[in-house]
This record gives sequence, C-alpha cells and structure tokens, in this order.
Amino acid sequence: MRPSAKARAPSWRSVSGQRPLDEIAPGYVAVARVLATRGVHGDLKAEPLAPTTVLAPGRTVTIASDKYEIERSRRSGRFIHLKLAGIDTREQAQALRGAYLLTPERDLATLPEGEYYRFQLIGLSVRSEDGRELGHVIDVISARENDVYVVSGPFGEVLIPAVDDVIRDVNISARVILIEIIPGLLP
Repeated sequence: MRPSAKARAPSWRSVSGQRPLDEIAPGYVAVARVLATRGVHGDLKAEPLAPTTVLAPGRTVTIASDKYEIERSRRSGRFIHLKLAGIDTREQAQALRGAYLLTPERDLATLPEGEYYRFQLIGLSVRSEDGRELGHVIDVISARENDVYVVSGPFGEVLIPAVDDVIRDVNISARVILIEIIPGLLP
C-alpha cells in the first residue's frame, strides 16, 4: 500500500513568497504551485501537487479567480514546466510566482483504492495502534522511495514514512490515519 502514491510533490508548507492555502476557494483544489518563471515568453516552473494529468494541455486552471488554459506542459524531474494562455511575458509570469493553480475538486479523477490526493491527507489526525494521539498531518513530502507525512502534535514535528510497515489504515471519511509505532519513529 502506498497511501499517497499519486501525491508526488514536496511540501505544502507556507514559505516566503508563497500565498497561503487559505486563499483556495471552497470546492477547489490546489494542483500546482508556481515556483519561478522560465524563459522570457511567460513559461512557468511549477511544483505539481496532484497527478500531472490535471496539468495537461487543454485543461483549465484557476489563479485568483482568473481562468487560464494550459497551452503546453512538460515534466522535468519533480517539477513541471507550463505555458498558460494569456501569460506571454516574463513579467506576467513573475507576477504569478507563489500562486496556486486550482481546479474544481469535482474534475479530479477518482484514484484507485489505497491512493490519495495530498489535499485529502492534510489535516488528518494521526493515531498509533496503541491509542496515542500523534497530531495532524501538516505536510506531505515526496522522497525517492516513498512519501513522508509531516505530523505536528504533542511529540513536536514527527516524520512518518508512508510505507506498509508503518501506515496501517487511512480513513478519509473518519479523517484518521492509524499507524504502527516502529523503533526510532518518535523522539
């Protein structure tokens, strides 16, 4: 089981230059975040926060209530390079730095059992099989082998590897992740 195999991008945490997730309108999901400009013709370098199929040419994304059609997109390692219709200069692209590209939640494909979108995991309560409350998922980091859930709670910030030996159950409707405590997991 790879609980977030479709969530293949690092960090939802707010850092300098990024707009807060609070700006995401109800019913919408952040599918990418603009990191930088690329070239002089309005191309963007973005961090995907959902499967890149939602960032395919011809799809529409929303940024601050403005809709843009994706003209082209290309995966580049863990990033994606995008060109949005109407963003034709480096200056226009620079103004979008830190912005989230949004899509209506209803437009997302249903994932296979055992796979989750990042937005479904953020905020879930994490409990151990022996009943200890460990906190809430505040971030999902993609590592080479597996995702890692960043949990903030009574033990401080704890990194939980999203592997079968640790993750016992993810219950989206109950908003709980059940884990097994393995040696070295908790401080």
